[in-house]
Order: sequence, then C-alpha cells, then structure tokens
Amino acid sequence: MVGFQNKLYLLGGRRINPVDVYDPATNVWTAKSETPLELHHFQGVVVEDSIYLMGAMTGPYPKETPLEKVVVYHPSEDRFDFVHSIPESRRRGGAGAVFRDGWIYLIGGITNGHVDGCRRWFDRYDPKTGVWEILSDAPHERDHFQAAIIGNRLYAAGGRVTSKRDNAVFSQTISKIDVYDFDAGKWLSPDQCPDLPTQRAGNSVVAIEGKLVVGCGESADQKQAHDEVEVFDPETKTWSAWPSMNQGRHGTGLVQIGESLYTASGSGNRGGGPELESTERLLLVK
Repeated sequence: MVGFQNKLYLLGGRRINPVDVYDPATNVWTAKSETPLELHHFQGVVVEDSIYLMGAMTGPYPKETPLEKVVVYHPSEDRFDFVHSIPESRRRGGAGAVFRDGWIYLIGGITNGHVDGCRRWFDRYDPKTGVWEILSDAPHERDHFQAAIIGNRLYAAGGRVTSKRDNAVFSQTISKIDVYDFDAGKWLSPDQCPDLPTQRAGNSVVAIEGKLVVGCGESADQKQAHDEVEVFDPETKTWSAWPSMNQGRHGTGLVQIGESLYTASGSGNRGGGPELESTERLLLVK
C-alpha cells in the first residue's frame, strides 16, 4: 500500500489484481488497471508522479522468483511500465525500499522465494538513468519487512530470516533495527540501534513527525496477525504504544494522509489468509 496525492493505492498481491485506489475525501474505493503480472512482497516507492515497485517477487509459494526489471505504475495514466533491468546478482524479493535525493535505496530481501537466500544487501538505484550501485551490507540479513527515513537516517525494522529449507518460515524474526546514517555513509553498530518490542515480519513501517511507526505483522508466536502499533522516538530513544488496530494484518502498509493513519487489506492470520477487505483509520491526536 502506497500513499500518493492524498489517496491510498493498493498494488499487487497474490494473483493478478487490479490497482485499488481509496479516496478518504469521499470514502470510495475505485478499481483501476490490473498489474501486468503477479506482483507481491515489495515496498512501493513514490518518485515524482510515479510509483516504483522494486524488491518484488512473482509466482506461487514457496519458490517465488524475484523480478528481472523495475516495474513502474503511472497513476495519472493508469498504466504500468517495465523499465530498467535489475542486475542479476542483486535480484530479490521481500526487500525494504525508500527514496532519498534522487535515489531509491533497496535493503535486504530474499533471493529464493520462501525457501532460502535471505540477504544483507544494500543498493541504490537511479530511476532516471537506471544506474545501480552496490553499497555496504546491512548488519543483519532480513526479509519481509519495511523501511523508512527520518532525517538523515534510514531505519530497517522488523522482518525475519525466512528458510523453508530449514523448516523456519516464520520463527526467525529479528528484534534489532538496522540504522544507516547518510551523512556518515555507514551503518550504525548494533549496540547503537533499538530493538523492536514486538518481533514480527510482514510488518508495515512509516515515519510520522520524526518518529518511526511499526505496525501489523506475523510471527510464530501467534496464529492471528499482529495488531500492535509501536512507535520509536529517535530523540529520546524510547518506545511507546499507540492504539492497536481493530484487526491484526500483515502484508500491507501504513500511510499518513492529513491527520489520519490508514491501513487496508492484508492477511488476517499468519501465512496467506484470510485475505482482508477492511480499511482502518487512526486519528492522529496532537
């Protein structure tokens, strides 16, 4: 789920699905064009007037394959494009993605669906030229997570080391958040980084007013998807709890529009279902 021009955009998921667009001003969902192929396990990134889908997978569980090219959706034209090729040696799904100063940064991910191949990779991609640069690996390998930027730092929060080969699809969640300092050009040491209070993967992440908001997710600890919303303040280095969601879910997103935080769709239990159709909103009280 991605926020674009004060609307929510639901893109991808299992099977080939239409893009669904929600307008909070009218409380109406509208179906748009279908994706050109099955697209899932990605964090969409807005660049100018387009939405970039990178670090994505296609195909059925458990041996999904990473995409060979960057996929771009143009909301004003309701149209998809395949643009630049992703270097074969850096293709993966379930990665975190953020946009900063003309570059899309891609963190972590997994190369072999849910079977194995979790990575610590860190790359950046220029959406205008297609240039791809390999950066220093993150401290922890992780997949099924999201990332956000606060100030001059990138936060990679949640996720797990997925390995169906070792019968460990859900159990190897990661507590430590990896933090990259753009000014210093390096990752902070783990002892300088916070731990996520409730470990989960398939979680959603968003930055709101200088704070890191982590919600949703799945884990081996419970059948139901997580409904906890936990907020980290980098200034005080403390966590606080926001109101829990009415319905736990994973595999979606968190988007701020105006004075509200939204989530929608996703899966209600650990694994692939039930697929949810509900939309939730939290009023951000100042």
